[in-house]
Amino acid sequence: MSGKISNPAQVCSLRRYVLTEGKERGLKVIDCDNGRIRFLLNESKALDMMQLYDRGVNLSFISKNGFTARELPFAKRFEGGMLYTVGLDSAGAREGYPLHGTFHNIPARVVEAACDEGGIRVAAEIEDTELFGKNLIMRRTVECKAGSGCVTVTDVLENRGTRAEDYCLLYHVNLGYPMLGEGAYLIDDGEAEPRTAWAARHIESRKEMGAPAPDREEMCYFLQLKTPRVSLVNKNLGRKFTLSWSGDTLPQFVEWKSMASGDYALGLEPSTTKLDGGFAYCKLPAGERRRFCIALHCEDM
Repeated sequence: MSGKISNPAQVCSLRRYVLTEGKERGLKVIDCDNGRIRFLLNESKALDMMQLYDRGVNLSFISKNGFTARELPFAKRFEGGMLYTVGLDSAGAREGYPLHGTFHNIPARVVEAACDEGGIRVAAEIEDTELFGKNLIMRRTVECKAGSGCVTVTDVLENRGTRAEDYCLLYHVNLGYPMLGEGAYLIDDGEAEPRTAWAARHIESRKEMGAPAPDREEMCYFLQLKTPRVSLVNKNLGRKFTLSWSGDTLPQFVEWKSMASGDYALGLEPSTTKLDGGFAYCKLPAGERRRFCIALHCEDM
């Protein structure tokens, strides 16, 4: 340790606590601060990322629902959050399945929560099992170096059962104000397929972020990207956010753009599958593993 400090908490900290008020009561949170970025991990919800701050500036979209420990229908429960993991049973809206699947609502079992002058590392296991059915485990590791503007989430999905199992996975990364604002714009190299007629009408401006407007319909685009990386630039804020991921295991990508007042959000969503009629499961043989990785990178302009 440097002679300049005697306690690594001066440059990097990790704290665990339980929320006590209102709808949030009972949620277990891991609060990580590496000296530049601060992120909150939801131990009660698959170790998903509740919020991400870059030097005190919020990047995340938080819906009017806020965070809740209760089990409610999706529209009343969806918090947004910086990372909401979708799967493993379903993605999107499909008959017979909850919207965006059930994985996010599985509590994580934390097996490591370490912090020193080098950085932060949190590891957990999330088990997705059924009687007479699947026996899947996701081993999730969240890491960042001290002072870095980048945090990585690495997931290893293992089939501990005796038969091959279907799975799907989508990482719902949600940006909100003030990172999302009028004049901000996307950088990507994708060819876009609009999901709806409304989205098709606005495809020429899909990369441009406008001001929020009342009752504005959401827009979704399915992108075919040459490079597994997208960036949102906000010159007014002097910030650039870049999301990159393992393109070999997450070959699909969805842009979700909501310019509605009160629901002002941009979703960047690497996925194993397309949505709607293009939905398809992947197959994981018994005893095998698949590795997925996303990196959230904050930098100055």
